[in-house]
Amino acid sequence: MHEPKHRNPHFLHHQHSFIHLYGREIMFGMQDGMVSLSGALTGIAVGSNDRFTILLAGLSIIFTAALSMAIGTYNSLVTETKIEKRILAEEKEEIESSLIEEKEEVIELFIADGWPEEISQKMAECAARDNNLMLKEMAYRELGVVPNRFKRPLYKAVIMFVAWMLGGLFPLMPYLIFPVAVAIIISVIMALIGLFCLGAAMSNFTKQKVILAGLEIMIIGGVAMALGFVVGHFVDIFTLR
Repeated sequence: MHEPKHRNPHFLHHQHSFIHLYGREIMFGMQDGMVSLSGALTGIAVGSNDRFTILLAGLSIIFTAALSMAIGTYNSLVTETKIEKRILAEEKEEIESSLIEEKEEVIELFIADGWPEEISQKMAECAARDNNLMLKEMAYRELGVVPNRFKRPLYKAVIMFVAWMLGGLFPLMPYLIFPVAVAIIISVIMALIGLFCLGAAMSNFTKQKVILAGLEIMIIGGVAMALGFVVGHFVDIFTLR
């Protein structure tokens, strides 16, 4: 099958690249890893000022949170798939038992989408001759479900795990090298730089301006890390009392 001459290979939906398929997990995992761990470590560091406690907590959080996110990703996608299969099975049963009513319904859906009434009736007549075609139309237009769409829950779970681990290493590394008081500042800076770079890198695929995309992610993450610092500060005051 020849590729259409008008097809632009630079368009994201024509590439099916790794980022296209797993960009959500990479973005979500790395961003959450940097923000969550940086906020937690800042709070722990301010509250305890103990390197061993910080490193132990950091490593524990990285592994357990990354594993939890991976399991959550897998379970959510599998559950979503099962729910969609159940919905499609119910819709298929309705088509088989009440084809006339379903045909009238799909005509209304065509018209609601902007198709002229005469063409909508012809398309519905055509779809009604094939239950599978009717199911596809009803799934898309009524249920908002795309049958057999790409999911791969296990692959996405692994990507989420790795992305979260990598994101978490950014704010943890300074505590391996520098004194706690210095590491707190460097850790926050590294996390903010990491967030900016992540947003800037993703702008290549979202077609946003590089600086704006980086700043957007960095500012959101910075607010979360600031909250971690505030919590740690109040815990420190409460402990001293």
